[in-house]
Amino acid sequence: QLSPFRFTAKRRLSTSHSSVDSKEMKKFQLLAHKWWDEEGEFSALHSMNDIRVPFIRDSLLSMSSNYHLGNPLAGVKILDVGCGGGLLSEPLGRLGASVTGIDPLEDNIRTADQHKSFDPVLAKRIQYKSSSLEEIVEESMETFDVIVASEVVEHVADLEMFIKCCSQVLKPEGSLFITTINKTQLSYVLGIVVAEKIIGIVPEGTHEWEKFVPPEELERLLGANGFSVKTVNGMLYNPLSGSWSWMESTSINYAVHAVKSGAQAQSSPTDTLSEMEGEQPSATTSTA
Repeated sequence: QLSPFRFTAKRRLSTSHSSVDSKEMKKFQLLAHKWWDEEGEFSALHSMNDIRVPFIRDSLLSMSSNYHLGNPLAGVKILDVGCGGGLLSEPLGRLGASVTGIDPLEDNIRTADQHKSFDPVLAKRIQYKSSSLEEIVEESMETFDVIVASEVVEHVADLEMFIKCCSQVLKPEGSLFITTINKTQLSYVLGIVVAEKIIGIVPEGTHEWEKFVPPEELERLLGANGFSVKTVNGMLYNPLSGSWSWMESTSINYAVHAVKSGAQAQSSPTDTLSEMEGEQPSATTSTA
């Protein structure tokens, strides 16, 4: 779901706008037609579904007593931020969820739309939109039960703004799922040197180590924006088998499940919006 947007807070009285980082866009534009090649550049994201989809499903089911067998996520509204070609949107749609996938790169959305059209059930359950997160905040206040941002936050320039926008479009007690890469020496060696330069399982130049996010930093930002963190799990990719597994250490990849606090503890949406409008615009996001 890698794919980039420049993410701009609105100043009072200015028109809403979101400008794109042309360097990032070019990088992902070249790959847009390759999303569904399971052996290609996105093979590690395909196999990540084997653990990230059950993690999302089971975390949600553990919080709910009301679900349908065979359609466990029926009635759940999910926003997939930086959906890319729809690699995570589709399996969530198959579990019965109503999914909105957003991505700033139109070529990604075109690929995602075309792929879901092969399955009439998915075609009804998933809608895609070429958009950045902050562009939909106003029209989507407290709209979604769940947000997934998988392999996205390591491409975001202003992470605090990103988390704040997630909070605004989530309903009270809604869930946010994030998978990303820790900022350690090990993640530099494995995530960039080995993955990109030696074995090439990720296109070269995909990641900048400077933008990797330590879990402590992510937890701090989540806490400051009204989330309580429920789970932080380490993830490990085995390039020989092409498979992912859970592990205790978060020193390379990790997954987070956080829940937005209930209505009583929330400041009103208008308060948060006016805070945002006072901020200086700056942030480049890119998504996985």
